Amino acid sequence: MAQLVVEAIGTRHDVTVICGRPSYEPLERREWKLYRAEGARIGRIIRVGSTDFPRFDMKKRLLNYLSYVALSVPKALSLDCDAVLAMTDPPFEGIVGAFVAKLKGKPFLYNIRDMYPDMALGGGILQDGRVARLWERMHRWALKRAARVIVLGDDMRTRIISKGVAPSSVSVVRDGAQVLPPGTSSPKADQEVVRAIRGSFSFVLVHAGNLGFYGAWNTLITAARRLSSDGVGLVFVGDGAQKNAIQKLAAGASNVRFVDFFPASKIPSVLASADAHVVTVRRGLEGVVVPSKLYGILASGKPVVAIAPQETDVATLAVQKGFGVAADPDKPDEVVRAIRDLAQNANKVEMMGEAAMAASPDYDRVKEFQKLLELISEVESIP
Repeated sequence: MAQLVVEAIGTRHDVTVICGRPSYEPLERREWKLYRAEGARIGRIIRVGSTDFPRFDMKKRLLNYLSYVALSVPKALSLDCDAVLAMTDPPFEGIVGAFVAKLKGKPFLYNIRDMYPDMALGGGILQDGRVARLWERMHRWALKRAARVIVLGDDMRTRIISKGVAPSSVSVVRDGAQVLPPGTSSPKADQEVVRAIRGSFSFVLVHAGNLGFYGAWNTLITAARRLSSDGVGLVFVGDGAQKNAIQKLAAGASNVRFVDFFPASKIPSVLASADAHVVTVRRGLEGVVVPSKLYGILASGKPVVAIAPQETDVATLAVQKGFGVAADPDKPDEVVRAIRDLAQNANKVEMMGEAAMAASPDYDRVKEFQKLLELISEVESIP
């Protein structure tokens, strides 16, 4: 998604991206070089020689972050620019970006994808203590230093404002999804992908994407076990730091399956394979993580089962716009009832699918990126 954001900005502005070496996708890894200039379709990329240990080892992942910062800050300070934009990977990148912008005397834009240290605390990665308090203090400084704080949803905006940030400086720009023009037929689904996901289940619930610390996994697996006799299958497509833990939770459950990531070109087929899609946010992470996969699900015309607190965007929008159901992330019984109701009511599933398709133009990626460009243009006028 970061690449798409950069490309959107690059349609109007000269963009230089300073990034590290990829550690998610083995096929994208590069040989080590202290600084590597790479051509790009829009703008230019400077890739620093950070370590590229696998992201699932948290201690080595921290080395990736620290080596990136050690090399990227001097390079950023040496480059001429009109503004500095930072995202949240590494998790403390916003603090680093604010620091660089202050030293350069330039406006700072902060595009928050996941909010830290809230995410680390809520996900149980970091214990509340001196380190967490210092991190939070520095993060609040970065937030207040920003000319614009750009967030992914209304729930995240509420959370940011609660930290003492001026509401006028916090804007919502959702990731959105590619929406086909009216009258355009969706690409035909790859039946091999469909078979791999659906198996022999009569009703298929899919969770596609990263299996991280944000989800109410215990509640979801508990509910899935109780739905086994209903012909409901829960299929996880993807990987992540919590995959092994989730697999242990699901051990022995005949209606829970795990499938590896498919190539990006197969994502439409993955989305089309489900009767409904799961989007989950554990309690305590309201507004901290905003699952942007929601918009691709809507564009595919599929219902959403939001296992998330009612304050989250995904739960609020699903109910208000009629494209899904919401259930408390701490109440498996409530999740069971919501899913069983869908599994036994084909008409309701169809109506929610139609509502999803009808709502998708509201989150057209092109329109969302236009909002981002307008915010940047506003910052250009700041003396």
